[in-house]
Amino acid sequence: MLAVLLAHAIAAVSAPMIMRVAGRNGFYLLALVPLAGLGWTIDAWGTEQRLTLDWVPGLSMNIALRFDSLAQILAVLVLAVGALVLVYCGRYFDEGSPRLGWFAAEMVAFAGTMFGLVLSDNMLLLYVFWELTTVLSFLLVGHYGERASSRRAATQALLVTTAGGLAMLVGIIMLGQMSGTYLLSDLVAHPPHGWLSATAIVLVLIGALSKSAIVPMHFWLPGAMAAPTPVSAYLHAAAMVKAGIFLVARLAPGFAESSPWRPLVLTLGIVSMILAGWRALREYDLKLILAFGTVSQLGFMMVLVGTGSHDAALAGVTIVVAHALFKSTLFMVVGVIDHSTGTRDVRKLAGLGRAHKGLTLIACAAAASMAGVPPFLGFVGKEAALESYLNTPVLDDLSRSLVFVGIVVGSIFTVAYTLRFLSGAFAGKGLDAPSKAVAEMHRPSPLFLAAPTILALAGLAAGLQAPRIGALLEPYAKTLPTGAGGGYHLALWHHVGPAMWITILVFIGGFALFFAHRAVARARFGNPPLGNADRAYDWALRAADSLSLRLTSTVQRGSLPLTQTIILTTLVVLSTMVLIFGATGPARLHLWGSPLEVAIGLLMLIPAVAATVLRNRLAAVLMVGFTGYGSGVIFALHGAPDLALTQFLVETLMLVIFVLVLRKLPADTNVRRAMGFRGWRIVLAALVGAALTTIGAYAINARNTQPVASVLPHAAYAVGHGKNVVNVLLVDIRAWDTFGEITVLLVAATGVASLVFRNRRFGSAPRVADAPDAAVEPPTVPLPATVPPTTPPAGSPVAVASDSHTDEDLVPNPAYRSPHGPITWLRGSELRDPRHRTLVLEVTTRVVFPTIMVLSVYFFFAGHNHPGGGFAGGLTAGLALVLRYLAGGRYELGETVPIDAGKILGLGLFCSAATATVSMLLGAPVLSSAVVEVTLPLLGHITVVTAMFFDLGVYLIVVGLVLDVLRSLGARLDSPVEVKLQ
Repeated sequence: MLAVLLAHAIAAVSAPMIMRVAGRNGFYLLALVPLAGLGWTIDAWGTEQRLTLDWVPGLSMNIALRFDSLAQILAVLVLAVGALVLVYCGRYFDEGSPRLGWFAAEMVAFAGTMFGLVLSDNMLLLYVFWELTTVLSFLLVGHYGERASSRRAATQALLVTTAGGLAMLVGIIMLGQMSGTYLLSDLVAHPPHGWLSATAIVLVLIGALSKSAIVPMHFWLPGAMAAPTPVSAYLHAAAMVKAGIFLVARLAPGFAESSPWRPLVLTLGIVSMILAGWRALREYDLKLILAFGTVSQLGFMMVLVGTGSHDAALAGVTIVVAHALFKSTLFMVVGVIDHSTGTRDVRKLAGLGRAHKGLTLIACAAAASMAGVPPFLGFVGKEAALESYLNTPVLDDLSRSLVFVGIVVGSIFTVAYTLRFLSGAFAGKGLDAPSKAVAEMHRPSPLFLAAPTILALAGLAAGLQAPRIGALLEPYAKTLPTGAGGGYHLALWHHVGPAMWITILVFIGGFALFFAHRAVARARFGNPPLGNADRAYDWALRAADSLSLRLTSTVQRGSLPLTQTIILTTLVVLSTMVLIFGATGPARLHLWGSPLEVAIGLLMLIPAVAATVLRNRLAAVLMVGFTGYGSGVIFALHGAPDLALTQFLVETLMLVIFVLVLRKLPADTNVRRAMGFRGWRIVLAALVGAALTTIGAYAINARNTQPVASVLPHAAYAVGHGKNVVNVLLVDIRAWDTFGEITVLLVAATGVASLVFRNRRFGSAPRVADAPDAAVEPPTVPLPATVPPTTPPAGSPVAVASDSHTDEDLVPNPAYRSPHGPITWLRGSELRDPRHRTLVLEVTTRVVFPTIMVLSVYFFFAGHNHPGGGFAGGLTAGLALVLRYLAGGRYELGETVPIDAGKILGLGLFCSAATATVSMLLGAPVLSSAVVEVTLPLLGHITVVTAMFFDLGVYLIVVGLVLDVLRSLGARLDSPVEVKLQ
């Protein structure tokens, strides 16, 4: 099972290269992958196999696969039809068609994803595959992205099926939490009961019904006909739309008796069957006729597999197989017609039956199976469906009669739209000569007709061998109650009975409806009694857009104070409501443990108050920084030196970032332009402080068992092989959280830098070699009279960078070279105005920088057992880069690290992700660590924990983040001024 999935993944990755080399013939090579999987599936038929691999056991997301009777049926359809569709693609697309490599990759990936979906025993894993099929279907339906119709169809399919999938995810989590397992096999064997279980089942059914295009979420499937015909032949006939049917069939043995199950499934299934059948009679596009016919047939299948009885289940899986064969064939036939004649409009096709008898024969064979004509498999399945509802033991008489009548009416519509399809595509329509489109058609090649021919013959052969097909399908049906009769068995002919007479009635009604189809087509309602789902979808989108615009215009006005007010008010209101209605127990606070803590608290209070009254921005930032340093001291007093070290480093780096940004702002705030009332701000600040303090008090006193902190030291040493609890938590015990956090950090850094650079995000900081040639005499820019008299060094050009004409704005021309000779402490400093250079800082930086970098490396290696770690080491290295930038300028930054910050960030994320992936490939849980002990010459015995490589990724990401900040908020903001001077 795993080999088949990996083969599809490798083929999907290789598909663009294969298509580039082999052209459209590459489809034939790719078809070998699902064909090989089909060979394995047939060889393993009749056996039940299971495979379980630990992935994220803490979240119950293990890779659990089960190859049983139901999975075998769907796997054969997915792989067999997938291989034939790829063969069909080899002649459907012209040589040199755009994006053919990506299309091939998406098709192969979809086949592998669908195979994984039907094998998934873990509901969370099934949901992953479920959403992957949604994304791939979006890409495939929108293949012709230059067409507005394709973009709309792809977006519509994505939104509808994703919305249903989200509802299903909630239901899956509810079922898993109630039952204590996410395994489908265990859940079906021991289903939970009660109203909460019924709610969860409804949510899961919403996902299944939306995926299988059941009313009222059916409208996306006809719209998806904008996709290339191979996509319709595979996704919308044999694969994707069967996912919902599969899920209902999988859950039916355990949940068919749930109170909302049958009313929801049977009612919507019958409505879909009748409504879509009626719509199919009004269409003129051959693909739309088949699309609405597919919705009708999906409703039929949903009724059968959702009934919850042996006979209905057997009929249901028979119709599933028959539908995959005849509907894929018919879609391929339409593709041949469209490709050969240039049209799918039945009003432009006449005489095609006489012009191409072979194609007509293929279409008639598939259409006969769709209408239920013997001896095709469609007839066998329909007979089984009628027989099952004549004697079903799981429904009362009224419900059985209503559903039976619905099936009969839906079957009459099926016969009618089948005749409409055949006559519209192939009939002469009273003309002596073929229509223009048919007369000018080019004959399709035999290879183009190979796939539909095989599928049509398969439908015929399966019908003739009905007992053998039944023996293959019955193992699944036996998982449901059989009733008093012992169970129905498939056969081409049973006896003359009610089912046969009803079949004859269906054919008579279908022919009569077909001959009256023009009257049906004219039967349009001014206001359809059930509404128009497509218009409802458009209305919902417009309403969502309007609501979002109004909400955004209210809360997002570009005012930072308003945004902060909304966030903080929400925090206060929600937390207060939760505490009022849900808090229990006392809220006691231990205010302090020693007088020293009181003293530090008072020292923190003074700068906190000062920050609210100071008008100078830099002074206010420094006051805020003092409160952070005070927090670090309190951490140290409580025996947390690692947290204290991190707090000090973070506060220092934040101060530097603030200073970099404040360079572009006025020194003082303008009180007169301040927004809002100062009194309300004081009230809100007091409420936030009180709310956070109260929440902390309740949280501390809400413990009713041993705190986890008491067992963490032992767990860190025994499991994570480290004495530093904080670092072991970050890189081992809670490494999954850390991985998510550093990913968010990388995205945020990239976003900030992209906003600053706008045009070109990537690239390293400028180096000294990038500056203009020093031999070129720079132009002299005179000082205006408003500038105080200064005496710059001889030959140093200066200029005014802004209208304020302050000394801070006087910056050198990049062509400037220091007159002090070739010896400089920092290379970048020779491009700075000597008035802004500090020799002591340059000398100190040159001496201290290596020491700080060595210290950062020490923190990195020592962090697993002592204060430090990748985060602290990265921050230390970042501060060393800050010092180098402040002393030498933006050119010095490029000399220090001549590497693009984005590459460092990417390498860091790669290291962390590789650590997670390698452990999984070795059969261990994701991000699990191991101990490697080696003895090296000189160094002696060394113990290495593999979590170190994850920590290395953290180190690199922090360094890359600091470099990105300095390059964007520092060097980038310097460059416009220098460019202005040139």
